[in-house]
Amino acid sequence: MARSAHDLESTAPADFHPVVTLTTEARSVVRDAIGAEPDPERLALWLEVRGVENGSFVYDLYFQAHADAADDDVVQADDELPVVVPAKSVERLRGARLEWSDEGGGGLVLVNPNSPTPAERAPGVPAEVLDAGTDGPLARRVTVVLDESVNPSIAAHGGRSDLVAMDEDAKVAYLRLSGGCQGCAMSRMTLTQGIETALREAIPELTAVVDVTDHAEGENPYY
Repeated sequence: MARSAHDLESTAPADFHPVVTLTTEARSVVRDAIGAEPDPERLALWLEVRGVENGSFVYDLYFQAHADAADDDVVQADDELPVVVPAKSVERLRGARLEWSDEGGGGLVLVNPNSPTPAERAPGVPAEVLDAGTDGPLARRVTVVLDESVNPSIAAHGGRSDLVAMDEDAKVAYLRLSGGCQGCAMSRMTLTQGIETALREAIPELTAVVDVTDHAEGENPYY
């Protein structure tokens, strides 16, 4: 049986602290939007982290029945507005706040104090390499080749490649593909026959070029 917002609030432990809070204006916007949906009493606002892009979390906000929440999801009530945070997003969103912003025509904005871990920002890159940044001499040369040779070529397909980390000692470049190249089944060929070839020709001392893209998050995900 579906629980009402009152039920969600009344069954919460006395020391319960919501994972995500809503400002008054954001809550009003969400309530109005849910009210325009069929069977609004069944619906909750679902908030989750969809993935990581350009070093930051990206989010999904949508309406779905609160009865669909799994046992390990967090179901809370914000002034009788049901809010669901899927289990995998709880720690990533703890302490976040949903606000209304007037910028760009207005919209809901999630202000999150949490940031992706190094492993989430660039899976497969050693933390010490990621922390070293991309300001080293070899990294700057790789960036020039990407900007001047590689990206103009793959831009025709809506793709882009960026250097996210550079191991200056081992001479290994870690790249992230985006746009049409993210999730594309041909991206492996693009990397090895196109991008890697261009980089090795321009910078012979490179020992490896590693793709750290999360292709499951792309426009045409493959696994």
